[in-house]
Amino acid sequence: MRKQQGYKTHTPILCCAQLLHTDLKMAFLLLMVMLTACAASPRDLSGKMFTFPQQTNTAHVRLTTSRQDFSAVTVCHRSFTDLKRDHALFSLATPSNQNEFLIFWSETNKEIHPHIRQGKTEYGGWDYKPNTWHSICTTWDSASGLVQLWFDGQPSTRRFISSGSNITGSPVIVLGQEQDSLGGGFDIKQSFVGMMTDVHMWNYVLSSCEIHNYVDELNFTPGNVLNWRALDFKITGKVLVEDQLIVCHS
Repeated sequence: MRKQQGYKTHTPILCCAQLLHTDLKMAFLLLMVMLTACAASPRDLSGKMFTFPQQTNTAHVRLTTSRQDFSAVTVCHRSFTDLKRDHALFSLATPSNQNEFLIFWSETNKEIHPHIRQGKTEYGGWDYKPNTWHSICTTWDSASGLVQLWFDGQPSTRRFISSGSNITGSPVIVLGQEQDSLGGGFDIKQSFVGMMTDVHMWNYVLSSCEIHNYVDELNFTPGNVLNWRALDFKITGKVLVEDQLIVCHS
């Protein structure tokens, strides 16, 4: 009788505890699914900018794309900085090469260095003023091997850099740092400090008219690899998403 009474007395309590545990587990799983869905959703950053407020070898923004084969590339962005040292503006690495597509400012030579595949070239003579917004577009085509830089809408000479092979492999794309290894190897003396916005990437060479439309902030075809209006990204460290600065004139 005592055993039966004990059994009858504790059964509802055990059932309630089990149900509560199951409900909590289901709620937790549902929350994780919702958080994962939110984190994976591309975000419209129109009118926004990334602010990199301090020199660091950790803080960066990683951009995500599903594309893994590029026979041609165009990358455009706008940046604002007062740095007086070397710094990376855009870094794309693959498992086979950490400098598959790198845009780098060399303060010593006052040059912008596009690195593509295993090659590099230098473009000087640009008025890279501090505390000023600059638009920079870089194009490359594997068939011809030619690269071209557009600085605030002005084209550079077209130069040979690398031909005959595509950029292949799962890319790791980083803003704010220069990759010396896949997704890492950051050097604090090459980090970007300032603001960056309107980052787009295409898997073809953008026409000069489209580049001018981008520079003049007119209607243009958004990037089909990276699209600022639907950007899939992850922030690591102290990087802020803020309203883009607009200069007001009285």
